[in-house]
Amino acid sequence: MPCTDPLADPAHDAGDDAIEAAAFRKLVAHLRARTDAQNIDLMILAGFCRNCLADWYREAAQKAGKEMSRSEARRRIYGMPHEEWQALHQTTATAEQLARYELAMKLHPKT
Repeated sequence: MPCTDPLADPAHDAGDDAIEAAAFRKLVAHLRARTDAQNIDLMILAGFCRNCLADWYREAAQKAGKEMSRSEARRRIYGMPHEEWQALHQTTATAEQLARYELAMKLHPKT
């Protein structure tokens, strides 16, 4: 099922932006704390990972007129440089994870 734009929801109003920003900050904090949740597992289960979130963050910044590098966007999501997070927390994907990832991407291709 494709995602829908919450801004297209007729019930959305400008006051919702602060609520959505707070929910986003809570999600980022949760992902920073849950270093055991590997990006590949997030991709398998939800179709997005920390890197996707960083890409969306960068895209939103650019739409708002703020230039941001990919590494800066990732730092804002990971809470540290991406390479540091990888060294500290990322594990090597297993053959089972890679197979599940391939199946998930076939069943739910990115749009």
